[in-house]
Amino acid sequence: MSGKRYLFFVSLTYSYSILRPLQDAIWQRGDEAAWFIEDGCENWLRNDEKQLHTIQQVMDYNPIAVFVPGNWVYHFFPGVKVAVFHGYPIQKRNKSIDDSFSIRGWYDVYCTQGESSTAEFLKLEKKYRYFKVYETGWCKVDSYFKVQAEKNISSEKPTIIYSSTFTKDISSAPQLIYVIKKLAQQRLWNWIITLHPKINDVELIEEYRNLARENTNVTFNDGPVDIQLLRKADVMLCDSSSIIVEFMLLDKPVVTFRNTNPGDYLLNVLNEEEVEGALEEALSRPEQLMGHIHNYTMHHEPHRDGKNSERVLEAVDDFITNYKGKLKPKPLNLWRKFKIRIKARYFRFS
Repeated sequence: MSGKRYLFFVSLTYSYSILRPLQDAIWQRGDEAAWFIEDGCENWLRNDEKQLHTIQQVMDYNPIAVFVPGNWVYHFFPGVKVAVFHGYPIQKRNKSIDDSFSIRGWYDVYCTQGESSTAEFLKLEKKYRYFKVYETGWCKVDSYFKVQAEKNISSEKPTIIYSSTFTKDISSAPQLIYVIKKLAQQRLWNWIITLHPKINDVELIEEYRNLARENTNVTFNDGPVDIQLLRKADVMLCDSSSIIVEFMLLDKPVVTFRNTNPGDYLLNVLNEEEVEGALEEALSRPEQLMGHIHNYTMHHEPHRDGKNSERVLEAVDDFITNYKGKLKPKPLNLWRKFKIRIKARYFRFS
């Protein structure tokens, strides 16, 4: 394969479903993509996907751009560093400034999703002057809108998908294990359990796995959360994870437990006893709620033509043509860079 070369940097498992639509767009151009997977991150690559196993292989591959869904990347990798985000900014920590807008000095390009992210990043671009911002839409959701003809994969019984953030004091996973267990035994509902890959409470994870082993109507999902999984559910039960927006993009309601930034687009509850009733209400799809959901998701993701990944690649082309080498230098970040080189055990500087 000839043409431009691109690299996907994967440090957490949610990256696969984010980057694969981008890979499809690269292939459609006749160009090449490869994956570099950090140690400790599960390898879910398919047989038709190219993996680079060492840092030296990355250096030899010499990509023109590196796409990153996470918060960091090896600064010494060749190519323009492109942030493509791992979710939507939903202010889940109740701070005056959302962590989604933290600038750490790694990226040349930020590909924002919509009104909720672009405006703030344009302010930051003007402030720092060493990166460019392009509103492209989120590459992950291309697959959501390219399959308009395919509706929900429904079963005879309603299906609830439960997803939880990993953030301490915000995650509902410790509180809702017993609620879900009770409802799985008492209600004719199917359940899909998917926990954030950063949750490191081994005993709690095993409790949820056991719940699936002991109940035929409960499935524990070990793989990525993609459109195929979300389409199987009628309602989501969650807390303050950005996956809420993804689910609502499919025109489906969400019940949240102690959401840190609730609004009229959610059915938010504060006590375990309220969960069952809220799920019943969500399954009825109230007309007013569904209208609020549409308005809220348009604020985050107005780009619904299935071409977000193409716009990301066009943004990279524009940056290389018009801005590369012409902006203010990135901050030195010497200590951070030194620690990253120690982590990578890579000390070549040419």
